[in-house]
Amino acid sequence: MKILVTGACGQLGMSLRAVLPAGTVFTDVVEAPETTYLDITDRQAIKRLVSAEKVDCIINCAAYTNVEAAEDNYDLAELLNAKAVENLAAVMKEADGMLVHISTDYVFGLEPYNTPCREDQKGTPTGVYGLTKLHGEEAILSSGVRHIIIRTSWLYSEYGKNFVKTILRLMAEKPSLKVVYDQVGTPTYAGDLARAIWQMLLQPKFGIFNYSNEGVCSWYDFAKTIADYSGHLSCDIQPCRSSEFPSRVHRPAYSVLDKAKIKDAFGLRIPYWKDSLKACLSRLKEA
Repeated sequence: MKILVTGACGQLGMSLRAVLPAGTVFTDVVEAPETTYLDITDRQAIKRLVSAEKVDCIINCAAYTNVEAAEDNYDLAELLNAKAVENLAAVMKEADGMLVHISTDYVFGLEPYNTPCREDQKGTPTGVYGLTKLHGEEAILSSGVRHIIIRTSWLYSEYGKNFVKTILRLMAEKPSLKVVYDQVGTPTYAGDLARAIWQMLLQPKFGIFNYSNEGVCSWYDFAKTIADYSGHLSCDIQPCRSSEFPSRVHRPAYSVLDKAKIKDAFGLRIPYWKDSLKACLSRLKEA
């Protein structure tokens, strides 16, 4: 199977480089070693590269992910999160290939859920980011392409900007922090998700699937655990409500994902979030 990865310089893209086979084509719109330039808003450019490389499967990790900025940039978010996804789906449908697309827990949020979100629940996004990601999912479903859509949450890794690295920096700079406790979900280590994607490709089954690490926590719990495992115990981390940090974006208060479907379909054994956090922090220390 010849694989092409978009958004290959992001967290998941970098993590996939460690698990996908030799010959995989890694693409992005930024210059980087072993990375081919590809603008996924250009359908003909996608088609040319897919044809030239004889690609059987695209893993789409590219997205407009700045949740706050998306509120002022609907057109750009729609272009990258929906129209570009439509391009990828159309090209792979024509090539009789497969599209693996990474989506998000932000497709939920309006309804006050208190049980894990299932794949068959109606999307109820509360902001532009979630809405445009939902439009991307809908474009794939409408295209008829063979697809695996993976909704994930709270992604972090050794790469790029993420909550873990931000908390580590802030703890080193500040004597105290406030972190919200009224938003609950599950952190997802990008390395675990990358390995899960490869396992799914070895025995493909199509549809929408949820993936996060096992367990449940608030952002406050997440931050306290980062502090504990990294030894930054001098920073006083206190819980607070989301209302103390006014935002134009109404983030999901409860976005725990039900993973029964993906475990049943692919036989995945999903790591507990605290175990994966330890592994990530260990790798960050070694870097």
